[in-house]
Amino acid sequence: MYKLRSWIDINKLDWWELSINPNAIDLLEKNQDKIDWWNLSKNNNAIHILNKNLIKIDWKNLSSNSSAISILEKNLDKIYWECLSENKNAINILEKNKDKIHWYELSTNENAIHFLEENLCKVNWLALSENINAIPILEQNLNKIDFSSLSNNKNGVHILEENLNKVDWFYLSSNPNAINILEQNLNKINFKRLSLNHNAIHILEKNLDKVDWDLLSENPSAIHLLEKNQKKINWRLLSENPSIFELDYDSLKKRCNIFKEELIKKVFHPSRIQKYLDYGIDIFELDDYM
Repeated sequence: MYKLRSWIDINKLDWWELSINPNAIDLLEKNQDKIDWWNLSKNNNAIHILNKNLIKIDWKNLSSNSSAISILEKNLDKIYWECLSENKNAINILEKNKDKIHWYELSTNENAIHFLEENLCKVNWLALSENINAIPILEQNLNKIDFSSLSNNKNGVHILEENLNKVDWFYLSSNPNAINILEQNLNKINFKRLSLNHNAIHILEKNLDKVDWDLLSENPSAIHLLEKNQKKINWRLLSENPSIFELDYDSLKKRCNIFKEELIKKVFHPSRIQKYLDYGIDIFELDDYM
């Protein structure tokens, strides 16, 4: 499905970082001897590879992998419950094992809001302040908010706008939904963190002298800037950037051709042609009927 962009030198890439890159799956399948299984266990798109290599899995990382529920359900004895507690797709498993929940991690879990609302006495408010779905709880408990953590919460911007004196500008600088606040407070921006912000490219383009090129190498929206400044790239960190890959249209076309041939065989099967004739349908105008 994906191939490396033409200007990317595969020899400069780091296979440890590539193993966590969600768009690197085709490349990893062809180079399994170079896979870092510790990192691959965190890769949401690598489940079919992991399923065939259970002995190589790092179960701690897999426990936080939101796409690995089918594997985890069959291996409850290998689960790291601390990591599973932050897994947004593990709610059913956690509901059946409430005594094993780690509340700090659960407080960050965006799908655990009903749990957290029922157990506010166990909530970790620092962690909850990062939870993108916990805004209603936080709005009712403003005195308990950790504004450093909230500054990194993309859904908490309206609370931050009303409490600018409490904002942590270091974390806010990487918040993709805080661009309006950042644009109005350029002197308070932390450009190191801003280099990670995928919605801040227009600001970074006007301040290239302040960009942190190591962190920008991770930014999927900065691929055009990186292409123009290849000498400044951190290739290890770039290896994790999903935008170093682009859709392989030739490969997609070949895959689609298989289905195209099957579809043509079915559509133009003699029995169907007879039906078209019976109903007076012009087979050369089938687009009107499909």
